[in-house]
Amino acid sequence: QVQLVESGGGLVQAGGSLRLSCAASGRPFSSYAMGWFRQSPGKERELVAAITRGGSTKYAESVKGRFTISRDNAKNTVYLQMDSLKPEDTAIYYCAQASSSYASTLYDYAYWGQGTQVTVSS
Repeated sequence: QVQLVESGGGLVQAGGSLRLSCAASGRPFSSYAMGWFRQSPGKERELVAAITRGGSTKYAESVKGRFTISRDNAKNTVYLQMDSLKPEDTAIYYCAQASSSYASTLYDYAYWGQGTQVTVSS
């Protein structure tokens, strides 16, 4: 059974930083692409950042240069370092594991964490 457990969310002032972690279990972690998504009230869930099995990354335009996704295969964990946070980054952030080593859309992700709240105050 695959489990994804996020941690690291919280309340931060604009301009501050947070690091989200997602610990995975149940499948060979290094074999699968991983992603971070977010959803705020009234909006669709959107991709924030993704990392392939090989370590290639992609980001939403709105977070490029501010967020960094990384993975530690030895710890079965994916991270999202969020710097220069803005109030519009406020959302529930979800970790997801893809069905394969590469993922291009939300529908390529088979497993989801429970989400962690990130609130950025102005």
